Amino acid sequence: MNIYGYIRVSATDQNDDRQKDAMCQAGVPEKNIYTDRQSGKDFERPRYKTLVKKLREGDLLYILSIDRLGRNYQEIQDQWRILTKDKRVDICVIDMPLLDTRQGKDLMGTFIADLVLQILSFVAQSERENIRKRQQEGIAAAKSRGVVFGRPSLCIPKGFEKTVAKWENKNIEFYDMLKVLDMSESTFYRRLRDLRAKRAQKQLAASRKQQ
Repeated sequence: MNIYGYIRVSATDQNDDRQKDAMCQAGVPEKNIYTDRQSGKDFERPRYKTLVKKLREGDLLYILSIDRLGRNYQEIQDQWRILTKDKRVDICVIDMPLLDTRQGKDLMGTFIADLVLQILSFVAQSERENIRKRQQEGIAAAKSRGVVFGRPSLCIPKGFEKTVAKWENKNIEFYDMLKVLDMSESTFYRRLRDLRAKRAQKQLAASRKQQ
């Protein structure tokens, strides 16, 4: 029997120390801990898929909480079935000792575990939906107060448009132009999009006046 652990965090900058510590305390070898760092919106999890392929009958998988298996009720139920029925591995949910398939292998134990799983899956999905709703309400309230979201616009340097015109007319090389503007390539293209959008707006306004 091999022991594995699975960790999922929702973004690349989210700390996974709590989940790692729990795995180590449970006796999971560090080399057998698989971690995915991806948004819950996108449930394509390469490390989880690799882990599932590696699991063999009789292996033991630790997860910190039930919502590590899926974003919603159906996904959690599906993954639990794949792991315990198809792959025939044991699962231990560290935050919920009742969800340990090594315990209560009899009919009553299985019934209790299935019931707890369904309740927790429903709670996980409900909490996710509530968080999303609160976020949407908060954004709407902030917008009504005039709060502007997104990255603040950078100031266009003096002479930007004239320098761009030189580049467009092939009177200056691209990287020489960046040095003159003291800009990175990505910043330049953002400002260029802004400039061209303003040009388009001016042209549209002028054509409307002529009409």
